Amino acid sequence: MTTDTTPDKAPVRAWLPGFLALAAIWGSSFLFIKIGVAELHPVQLTLYRVGTGALTLLVVLAMLRDRLPREPRVWAHLTVVAAFGVAVPFTLFGYGEQRVESMLAGIWNATTPLIVLPLAVLVFRTERLNARRAIGLGLGFLGVLVVLGVWEGVGGAHFVGQLMCFGAAACYGIAIPYQKRFVAGSAHSGLSLSAAQLLLAAGQLAIVTPFVAGAPPLPTELSAKVVASVLTLGALGTGLAFVINMRNIRVAGASTASTVTYLIPIFAVLIGAVVLDERLNWHQPVGALIVLLGVAVAQGVVGRRRPRPVVVARVPTAPAAEPARR
Repeated sequence: MTTDTTPDKAPVRAWLPGFLALAAIWGSSFLFIKIGVAELHPVQLTLYRVGTGALTLLVVLAMLRDRLPREPRVWAHLTVVAAFGVAVPFTLFGYGEQRVESMLAGIWNATTPLIVLPLAVLVFRTERLNARRAIGLGLGFLGVLVVLGVWEGVGGAHFVGQLMCFGAAACYGIAIPYQKRFVAGSAHSGLSLSAAQLLLAAGQLAIVTPFVAGAPPLPTELSAKVVASVLTLGALGTGLAFVINMRNIRVAGASTASTVTYLIPIFAVLIGAVVLDERLNWHQPVGALIVLLGVAVAQGVVGRRRPRPVVVARVPTAPAAEPARR
């Protein structure tokens, strides 16, 4: 994706359906994780999910006649991204949702940009810190404390579950700037890189899962509800969702497409409340709003001064000299 292929301004009707669909898909993923961990170990759930997503993207690659990367350097960097961007955070969300509500996990996912920015500034040197971003970070982490409800004390399974979800967001905070620093400049398509990333994550999980959770059960040993949740998580939430996101970037531009972050927790909360009858304490949605405000300020969505239009004074020009009369 280059700036040449990203429109400056596209009609809302061209990108809004895909934008809302992506927010709904990613927001509902926390529901399917909650259902999946009822019968599967979190590592087993992640293995099935990532494997299904990898197969989905391989099919799309074949349909589009694209191919996987061939350079060993790219695969080496993608191994890191696969671990911190897929295998570990997906598993941590599974562990977390054994202890907390799915809607609360969706709220913690929204803290990812707050972790991306300081790491991108201090470690990977892909961004610069300014006053606006510093204010946004301060607001965001204030929101994190409100979501945690630190005045109520710390400890207990629920608090540990929230820390696991926050740890998952922290993993994304490592993977995103790392990918931008070492992978994004390659000549391969985003679809190709994502398929390779999921393949590597599936391989990592296949090695680790038997030692952590034992051999995963066969699909025939699971309920139809769990099987459907795994397939939806993998094929839709981990596979086809990326294709939709690529289209949103192409049609609406990267900046507009990235604001889907603000809708994901809304869908997660609504779906958790309607389907699972979950409830939140008052400070959790309040903290989520503070987090989203901090993200919006840090990303320049709010609080950025619009440049004033430049007024060019019209200077009267001297009349053209008349041709000499002879």
